Amino acid sequence: MNASYSTYRALFDVSFSVPAGTIVALLGANGAGKSTVARVATGLVAATSGKVLVGGRDVTRTAAHRIARMGVFHVPEGRGVFADLDVEENLRLALRRRVGARHLAEAMERAYTTFPVLAARRHQQAGTLSGGEQRILSLAGVLEAAPKLVIADELSLGLAPVIVDGVYEGLKAIHARGAALLVVEQQVDRALSLATHAVLLARGAVHWQGPPQQARAEMEELLAAGYAPPV
Repeated sequence: MNASYSTYRALFDVSFSVPAGTIVALLGANGAGKSTVARVATGLVAATSGKVLVGGRDVTRTAAHRIARMGVFHVPEGRGVFADLDVEENLRLALRRRVGARHLAEAMERAYTTFPVLAARRHQQAGTLSGGEQRILSLAGVLEAAPKLVIADELSLGLAPVIVDGVYEGLKAIHARGAALLVVEQQVDRALSLATHAVLLARGAVHWQGPPQQARAEMEELLAAGYAPPV
């Protein structure tokens, strides 16, 4: 796919897949195009050419909310919660529309069991949680949605290592329930420890893709080459 912001071309013939059950680490420096890939894949930014396929279905011109209904969820960098509501109210809003009133209590209990930090803060206003706790709250809302694909966009950005541990445990829990993951990340070692496949972007193009064990060496070569732009 290709994508642009006005006159600025952001992606150049980017092509890769996230098969069912896999975890793909999407790596690259600032400005490489990682978050643009996430936004195009979930319908937040329109591709200028090429196709986005979900389960073989072309969703290139499909609205973001319709892509979400197909089981593709974007968990973006930042907080993504209702700051004035408490943790429990945020969870109820997120889970009720995904599991229905009949299964809400069961879903809430599973979320609290998976993320004990939320259980301890269930009556705390979400806006007063730390940045990492707010990201965990966002992940908890996705966990019960039975997603096919979760795109996690720079969830570790600006967080202390111990908080990142909790965020990544959340990603593992979502994967364990059957979702494929596309992990957009600058913390290379974190992403590769989780991944089954790696894709390396440079200046808006796929520079390399392959097994995670080789990704570090490819990144070092790319750094040595000075991030040559695509031709």
